[in-house]
Amino acid sequence: MFPLILTYLVLTIIRPQEYMAAFTGIPILPVVLVAAFLCWLASNAKTFAAPQFIIMPVFLLVLMISVVVNGWVGGALDQLEKFGPIAIAFFVLATACHTQQRVKITMAVFVLCSVVLAIHGIGQARNGVGWTGVPISEDGRIQYVGIFNDPNDLGLLFATTIPMAAFLSTLGGMLTRLFWLTCAGLLCYGTYLTNSRGALLAVLVVAGVYVWYRRGFITAGTLGVVGLACMKLLSSRMQELDPDEESAFGRVDAWYEGLHMFLSHPVFGVGAGNFTEYNDLTAHNSFVLVLAETGFVGYMLWLAFVGYGFWMMLTVLRHKPVALDDPARAKAWQGEQRMALTLLLSLCGLFAAAFFLSRSYTVVMYLVAAMVAGYYVSARQRFPGLRLFKLASNGWLWFSASAGSIVGFFVLVAVLLRVST
Repeated sequence: MFPLILTYLVLTIIRPQEYMAAFTGIPILPVVLVAAFLCWLASNAKTFAAPQFIIMPVFLLVLMISVVVNGWVGGALDQLEKFGPIAIAFFVLATACHTQQRVKITMAVFVLCSVVLAIHGIGQARNGVGWTGVPISEDGRIQYVGIFNDPNDLGLLFATTIPMAAFLSTLGGMLTRLFWLTCAGLLCYGTYLTNSRGALLAVLVVAGVYVWYRRGFITAGTLGVVGLACMKLLSSRMQELDPDEESAFGRVDAWYEGLHMFLSHPVFGVGAGNFTEYNDLTAHNSFVLVLAETGFVGYMLWLAFVGYGFWMMLTVLRHKPVALDDPARAKAWQGEQRMALTLLLSLCGLFAAAFFLSRSYTVVMYLVAAMVAGYYVSARQRFPGLRLFKLASNGWLWFSASAGSIVGFFVLVAVLLRVST
């Protein structure tokens, strides 16, 4: 099961089936996923000990219902076909990541595949075209094939995997450290070449959260201001970061339209995939997209799915196990916290970038979430004192968080529209 889901991960990111003639006409990605799923069904390691395992299939059901109640019965099968494989990949990878070593291996695969895309981008920037045959974009931003054809998606992937590369650099000797730090450097350079404002801000968020954790809020805030100033100097598009700028205003206007879609269809939204039926531009915000397309029901489920990942990692960082006077146990717990911090930083990078992109249903997001859920379930087995999360115990919390965040979006959009006029 584990080798198969890693193969699926490699094919999902590097995507040789989309530019190598040898794979033409072969449904290699679904075949590998089905094989991994069959192994999962036969495995005794299946676990449902995290709320995400319940939320995922229910959210899929809501996606299907959202299109049915908006008049397209056949859309239920369409959503099942689109999001079903993502749900399967989540279950398989979360189950497979049942040891620290497997989480480290998965991180390594994530990083190495991302580095391949970064190297492709570097060659593309130098030669005008990459080995995939994809040319650099008209505005000079690097891109790849398939789901990474948009430079913003490349930047999101790089911002997510930079913390993983930094973590892996701490696990071995000098050569290992040099190798993974080189990978981190390539990912940072790749992020720069995407010229994605969301990705650059995501990297800044990752750095800020790390400094905040290590040095405190004041130091993080100070360095954040310096970092933002440096990014504005390095990136021409960061210099355009202003509510009055055309692209920025278009995003705010899309958020405004998304919120009004929610008001007109508050329960199940306008239907998954239907945002652009009501507005020329997509939402440019993963949270607003889910809210508009699946209504309050889908948004609350999705927010809980995302929130539990952050909550779990923070729980590990804040937990104080008993018997830490034992040197071996204390060392083991330090390892748990380093891994939890890495995954937390990856989540910060992922969702900071996703805040400015409509990537609510993309597979990368759920593969990272699978790592997080799988890791936490395994960490509870090693340290049973860690909190057991139950969806039934936190229902009102997510209801309140959803309602509060929706109000927050209305306030934010109102302020931004006022500033831009």
